[in-house]
Amino acid sequence: MHLPLSPVRRFCGALILGLSFAAFGVEGWTRPAQAQEVSEAGFQRFVQGLWPLAKARGVSRATFEDAFRGVQPDPKIIALTKKQSEFVRPIWDYINGAISAQRLQRGREMSAEWSKTLTAIEKTYGVPRSVVLGVWGMETNFGSFTGSIYAVRALATLAYTGYRGDFFKDELLTALQILEQGHVRRNKMLGSWAGAMGQTQFMPSSFVKYAVDGNRDGVRDIWSSVPDAMASTANYLRQHGWEPGLPWGFEVKLPQGFDFGYLSGTFPQWQYVGVRRVDGKAMPQAGQATLFLPAGANGPAFLVTKNYDVIKAYNSSDAYAMGVAHLGDRVMGGLPIQGAWPKDQPMMAKDERQELQQRLARLGFYEGETDGKFGSKTREAVRNFQLRRGLIPDGYADYAVLRELRTNR
Repeated sequence: MHLPLSPVRRFCGALILGLSFAAFGVEGWTRPAQAQEVSEAGFQRFVQGLWPLAKARGVSRATFEDAFRGVQPDPKIIALTKKQSEFVRPIWDYINGAISAQRLQRGREMSAEWSKTLTAIEKTYGVPRSVVLGVWGMETNFGSFTGSIYAVRALATLAYTGYRGDFFKDELLTALQILEQGHVRRNKMLGSWAGAMGQTQFMPSSFVKYAVDGNRDGVRDIWSSVPDAMASTANYLRQHGWEPGLPWGFEVKLPQGFDFGYLSGTFPQWQYVGVRRVDGKAMPQAGQATLFLPAGANGPAFLVTKNYDVIKAYNSSDAYAMGVAHLGDRVMGGLPIQGAWPKDQPMMAKDERQELQQRLARLGFYEGETDGKFGSKTREAVRNFQLRRGLIPDGYADYAVLRELRTNR
């Protein structure tokens, strides 16, 4: 899902990722009939309160009324906000689920079918086809399922309940502008539970800023035009800082006795300390890369560049970014991940993950929401704690780290 958390970010999000649901008294949406009626009345008041804001953005009353015709809050969306597998499943499970044989086969077929379009996109935007295909495959299985939820209903549900403050209200108003301008008809404005739309799941604001006319027919159609959707994705990534000619990264083998204190350096520097690519290819001659250990020192190792972080502008999860990057590489004939995942390690429960973040925060290592969802902030905090305690600084938050933290009472 494209839901950025910083400029837009997806998601994606890319992003609604890692945040709790703030509602207007919506206790699971299982209320007595009278309370439910009050909720529906409140939703209608909320919708009518949007009219002055929509009007100020150039939305006509006719478009406004048509957009909200029959729209009510969707209780299923509320439940889905709590099921974000990028943050609560082990990364190896997430990637294995993403890189299925069926998806690889479909990806290779789509790569062949749209080869000329992908060549043109690479030339125009400098984003390799593997990454564009990776996003397309992760988001909608190469267009096989782009979502069936009316975007206005999804966005209105999230906006009404106050999820992520005013973010979804602004996206809702932008969606109304898209309808007003005739980019898509209401019955075609379908997407995910979070309002992300089209073949590669753009939020309305991302459509306005980054969607392009890939097939040059005069329309920016991310819903049914594959060239438009893929070119829009490449434009999004380029505008977020993609550096042409620089790989996102690759899996590496660390030398015996490697000093995990090394974190970042140029590719020649990594070569000098004995790091080698697992695919046997030569290390790039230029560029900066960071060591990334998604499952700690006992799992696979990667060198990732700033282009990897650009993928995370699409969705903030490392699991998602690795899924995109690895899926794209595999579609183009790359190797499976060679390092062994530490699958024997039990996964911490949510309250234990929250405890770990809280203890890091009390020691001054972590600033952020203690929501039990581990991302780059938690990884950096864990690494700094490990360095302070003389542990292997792999940044991996596991039971060993939690036990060590508990000694700091």
